[in-house]
Amino acid sequence: MTVKAADLAALLGDPQRLREILEAHYGRPETAALSPWERVEMALAHRQPDRVPFDFWAVPEVWQRLRAALEAEDEEVLRLLGIDCRMVTARYVGTRARTLPDGTVVDAWGTHRRRVSNEFSTYEEYASHPLAEAETVSDVLNWDWARTEEWDVSGVREQCQALNSGLRHHLRYEVGGIFEWSWALRGFERFLLDLVEQPEVAGAIMDRFTDVYIENTLRVIEAAGGLLDMVYTYDDVGMQNGLLISPRMWRRHILPRHQRLNAAIRGARYPVRIMYHSCGSIYPLIGPFIDEMGIDVLNPLQPRARDMDMARIKAEFGERLSFHGGVDIQHTLPHGTPAEVRDEVQERCRVLGPGGGYICTSAHYIQGDTPLENILAMYTAPRELPST
Repeated sequence: MTVKAADLAALLGDPQRLREILEAHYGRPETAALSPWERVEMALAHRQPDRVPFDFWAVPEVWQRLRAALEAEDEEVLRLLGIDCRMVTARYVGTRARTLPDGTVVDAWGTHRRRVSNEFSTYEEYASHPLAEAETVSDVLNWDWARTEEWDVSGVREQCQALNSGLRHHLRYEVGGIFEWSWALRGFERFLLDLVEQPEVAGAIMDRFTDVYIENTLRVIEAAGGLLDMVYTYDDVGMQNGLLISPRMWRRHILPRHQRLNAAIRGARYPVRIMYHSCGSIYPLIGPFIDEMGIDVLNPLQPRARDMDMARIKAEFGERLSFHGGVDIQHTLPHGTPAEVRDEVQERCRVLGPGGGYICTSAHYIQGDTPLENILAMYTAPRELPST
């Protein structure tokens, strides 16, 4: 059973029919030649699997609309979309995360945010920066930092087993950003000035995050007992048209902390791959990401950013690096037709998928302004490639 991209919108009022359509495409993974885990592992080993593996990430409003359209809960939504990957989390048990009397919120890491809504979604923006007034390294170190015991890892293995019940999926754990969360506490402009004027203050903040990330990640890997497949780290160092900071500044201040984090992950008792996220025009750093940072997978490949040509990146780095993402969320998914979405997905698979090394998904969280028919077009697009 197949459906034309142009006909997807007409199906949105018929959950049963939608489920049948999705199951006829990739929504019955138990009938495939490979399990989801085998498919992803084969791709990451740079061998072409039965089809390109797919992932899914979206804002809560998109999840809500999919649940309603399919009359399904989260795990069933992922199955129907043919998603090969799953996320593992550690349960937060601390008291730092809370809502303040003025309606703003403090998160588990101590950043201060306010909720801002538009016609599609609710987001969180920074309301203030708790370390904005810190003047010395001592001021930084004496701040009330998050502690590893605020995350309970005792249920991680059980969570992995539940996600793999029936069929084994590719499981990953997300670690925070070192540069991003540091400037969130300090303020973006202040932190960039610190890198020049007070690098010891900026460094102290980044070192503290690095320490906690290492401790948390190693606890999660150990608790998973060999069932975790990947650790996902990030730091946005790119903009639409170039880098946020120079390669020299990146190499001096940010790279060493990621090297320390990645070395700890590599030294864990149970082996995992490392996926790294950095939005924007980051082509000049892809080589260093591989050679100096030591990553296995690069996300998200923002296609409309400058110099992010998929064919060039695959040709230049594809033998040493795998890719995750690539489907445009700036125009194609929110504003394109279902046929245009399907064409772009097929093109990404055709360019990035041969010989393995690619997990197809959106180039960031699918946003609330994305029509459901476009999401369905993305996940019903053909994933198979000619054998090599």
